[in-house]
Amino acid sequence: MDELNDAAEPTAEIRGLRLLAADEDVDALRETAKILRELGHEVTEFAIGTTEVAEAIAREDPDASVVVVHQDDEHALGLIDEIVAFSSGPVVALLDDEDPDFVRQAADRGIHAYARPITPDAVQSALEVAMRRHEEQAKLSETVGQLESALERRATIERAKGILMERHSCNERAAFELLRAKARSSNRSVVDLARAVLDGHALLPAGGSDGA
Repeated sequence: MDELNDAAEPTAEIRGLRLLAADEDVDALRETAKILRELGHEVTEFAIGTTEVAEAIAREDPDASVVVVHQDDEHALGLIDEIVAFSSGPVVALLDDEDPDFVRQAADRGIHAYARPITPDAVQSALEVAMRRHEEQAKLSETVGQLESALERRATIERAKGILMERHSCNERAAFELLRAKARSSNRSVVDLARAVLDGHALLPAGGSDGA
């Protein structure tokens, strides 16, 4: 995954970003926030659980988000899923050690860059790469999703989850997993698929009575 941490020749040093920091470890969050603030960025929110991530993004709509990876890879991947679904900015993963398998899974979920080890220089380079790539993607995209606020994206996803919960008789988490899995398999964003659900292009009913 060299393309995710290739920080060569950033066009300009980026400072003053509004950042969301997410981790399951409160102490690690404080250490990460300290690094980010020393780099000249503003840490607007801490988030530990996936529910907190959605609420924080809707409230603050940060320029970018960082997820610190420790022992619990699945928790970190869950945080990345939620952030990518709701946020308008890029996502950066911070790792203490090289972990190609995690980076591959995180890339599939939509991170823009990663830093290893977690040092000020590595973190700043990853943020610059992520912001540059996100800007390039935004220029190529003409979808309405780029113009929506975080609150509007969250509302769209929440409404789609409600439809799927009723149709599939499942809970909120399972409904989100349905959206996420279908979005990944069809190479679409979660919010784009949520719009399709609201427009009537819904996932097949449970049991597949309409065919595969």
